[in-house]
Amino acid sequence: MYKILIVEDDKNIMTGLVDNLELEGYKTIIARDGKEALRQAREKAPDLIILDIMLPRLNGFEVCKELKLLGVTAPIIILSARAQEADKVLGLELGADDYITKPFSPRELVVRVKAVLRRMENTFKPDDIYEFGNVKIDFKKYMIYKGQEEIKLTVAEHKILRLLVATRGEPVSRHTMLAQIWTSEDVTTRTVDTHIWNLREKIEKDPSNPVFIITVHRVGYKLV
Repeated sequence: MYKILIVEDDKNIMTGLVDNLELEGYKTIIARDGKEALRQAREKAPDLIILDIMLPRLNGFEVCKELKLLGVTAPIIILSARAQEADKVLGLELGADDYITKPFSPRELVVRVKAVLRRMENTFKPDDIYEFGNVKIDFKKYMIYKGQEEIKLTVAEHKILRLLVATRGEPVSRHTMLAQIWTSEDVTTRTVDTHIWNLREKIEKDPSNPVFIITVHRVGYKLV
């Protein structure tokens, strides 16, 4: 049974979320502020987190940052009344897997939850450590070691590398990356290209002439 941590300070919304998710067979854990969310995430190890933005003590964006620093790898669905594009982009850049704006359909939320969990089940899980050239990736710690230099990964970069390692030698299309790493319709293939460039800057000796993360013309990228 999947455990879902719901972080929401509105009692009516919280009750509706608990009722709908438990009806689907999920176990729910609740937190009403950002500090409580971090504690519950550490202690209860949820499989998925539904996270409001406007929270007491720590807002949702701050919680998202802290969760990643704590090494919490559970996927995050942001649920917020803040519908501006900038807020959506920020949430996704901080590591959220989806962003749903209020008011929302409970049925849609359940479908999104199932989609994120299904994608998590189907994600290839490489060894914790993977090495190529002078690069060592520690997937468990979200770190890259380039020679003796220690480099941090963002959550999205971490997911891209896992996908490239899982399919190493085979091209992965930009649309496949979008489908498996992001769920929001606001994210475009340009976002993929930006993250690939950032990864190349961290991994490649010359990012403009990469030897590890290669562009496959009109398709996407592959790891060689």
